[in-house]
Amino acid sequence: EVVRELGAEEVRWFYREDRKTWKPFIGYDSLRIELAYRALGPASGPAEPREGEAAVVEPVCVRSGLYEVDVASAESYPVYWNQTEKIPVMRGQWFIDGTWQPLEEEESNLIEQEHLNRFKGQQLQESFDVEVSKPVDGKEAIHSLKLSRNHVDWHSVDEVYLYSDATTSKIARTVTQKLGFSKASSSGTRLHRGYVEEATLEDKPPQTSHIVFVVHGIGQKMDQGRIIKNTAMMRDTARKIEEKYFSNLATHVEFLPVEWRSKLTLDGDTVDSITPDKVRGLRDMLNSSAMDIMYYTSPLYRDELVKGLQQELNRLYTLFCSRNPEFEEKGGKVSIVSHSLGCVITYDIMTGWNPVRLYEQLLQKEEEELEDRWMSYEEQRLLEELYVTKQRLKEIEERLHGLKASTISKPPVLKFKVENFFCMGSPLAVFLALRGIRPGNSGSQDHILPRTICNRLLNIFHPTDPVAYRLEPLILKHYSNISPVQIHWYNTANPLPYEHMKPSFLNPTKEPTSVTDGESVSTVPSPTTSPVMVRRHYGESITNIGKASILGAASIGKGLGGMLFSRFGRSSTTTPQTLEPGKDGAEGDDKKATTVGTLPLPHSSSGFLEPIVELEHRIDFELREGLVESRYWSAVTSHTAYWSSLDIALFLLTFMYKHDQDDTDKSNLDAI
Repeated sequence: EVVRELGAEEVRWFYREDRKTWKPFIGYDSLRIELAYRALGPASGPAEPREGEAAVVEPVCVRSGLYEVDVASAESYPVYWNQTEKIPVMRGQWFIDGTWQPLEEEESNLIEQEHLNRFKGQQLQESFDVEVSKPVDGKEAIHSLKLSRNHVDWHSVDEVYLYSDATTSKIARTVTQKLGFSKASSSGTRLHRGYVEEATLEDKPPQTSHIVFVVHGIGQKMDQGRIIKNTAMMRDTARKIEEKYFSNLATHVEFLPVEWRSKLTLDGDTVDSITPDKVRGLRDMLNSSAMDIMYYTSPLYRDELVKGLQQELNRLYTLFCSRNPEFEEKGGKVSIVSHSLGCVITYDIMTGWNPVRLYEQLLQKEEEELEDRWMSYEEQRLLEELYVTKQRLKEIEERLHGLKASTISKPPVLKFKVENFFCMGSPLAVFLALRGIRPGNSGSQDHILPRTICNRLLNIFHPTDPVAYRLEPLILKHYSNISPVQIHWYNTANPLPYEHMKPSFLNPTKEPTSVTDGESVSTVPSPTTSPVMVRRHYGESITNIGKASILGAASIGKGLGGMLFSRFGRSSTTTPQTLEPGKDGAEGDDKKATTVGTLPLPHSSSGFLEPIVELEHRIDFELREGLVESRYWSAVTSHTAYWSSLDIALFLLTFMYKHDQDDTDKSNLDAI
């Protein structure tokens, strides 16, 4: 080989975030940045000064399309969100041995220029021709270059060392040389020209088949960039899980932060002006966080919050599709991960719920009550007149709306169908309960979120998160006595698929599966007869060390629960019912709810109790508690502990890759 200018594939570009070390771009990105860089100046490369007006070069899309690089200013910036700090990028030509970190660009350019001036066109030695008996250290420098704080020595064409000229290292160098150590080994750093691996266009990221919008809750005003950092944590964690468990799939899931709060004006500074000055720090913190809940329950500002989130979701989706035109063509899917209050606002956008509708329902109810009571002839006549007028008003409104609709077609609320809606640390269940939603008798998710709007609803929470509530008991009441599904630890070997996990009771006196034909049926705890008060402290996931303390606390709870139950317990005439333990894989994913008549026979021929209604799909999923963490401390920290959890990352990807995995498994079986 002859010494010539570095090829575009030998140069490697780097970026640096949060003032940490330089990270290399993947080959696909680096090669495209280098080609754009060369398009800016003369074809002969950066060694010569650039002439005339620099050509305008389009920014280069990098890092799976999330960032763009402006080659002229040597900066990178995100595409989908705003970031005050720009990310510096650097062109690497000379690299430090071992770490393969690039030398600073100025020094690198000087060394490269000197190298080409001195050695261009010379033959490179093949590695096996080098004399083994003569180590580098013994050779004299055949060329040297002085830099500001250090100097470079060439011992041969491809043996280049960098020496620091700082006083301390000079002393160290003379001492070590006198002791018989060589110059190179004492303080020299070996340099390499060109990166350790060549950049190729094949080294590119997989295609995005699924995008996840990450929606923040309260407190974003207090710390504006927080959702961007949290999403970055979730994305990095998901990448690790993808590499470990889903590397056989040719697609990947992309996470995009949805920052809806900072653009809103709301009341301006009115709330700040009425805030007293004492303990101002605490008050400001509450104004920036808890105040969001008050804004959301205010009829004046609620719509502004809803519109803010809705517009940001649609803006991001449109922008993503414009930059990835094949996403929709190939049937790309969209999921939403919401945190805290974000879950409630996202739910309301998807379902179109608003307080006006609730008010209309209340008025209707009042009218019905009015009709039922006795009234005079005059009252009756006026009521009929009011009814006729209302009907007429309704007809006129509909006709007017029809005329408007024909001229302006109303766009859908969201421009995409939501595949999975993941709630994390969500108070949604409380909001729904306060809006009058009560348990029904069908095990379908449609009771709170129709499948036509969103395919799957999943509620994730930490057992000690004080803001999180369960959703399942709002669909079927007896699920308040069935524990949430435990989320697998990410490093569990061969975990049981979630759809095959059998429901387990919160406070079972005996496992239902252990009942034999001869045993009394009354010993089996049943979801409707077991007291609602006696619950919590489910420690199936925790090892025996943790169990002891939990069971101790549970026994106190039992005593208290017993007293309350004797006072408020349900009627003993309630039909006993439980889940049928005789079936293997109790709840298949596609299995529909099993409905039995209102008064089923207490015994079946097998001696087990007949099942009543089961949920079609489980909704509540609970993180496993750590053994060492304090319950009270984790109650403080758990509400924000979801972002970097590997368990949650694996859980999210398991559901998002479900169809892809099923297809891969099917094709593998076909091949066999």
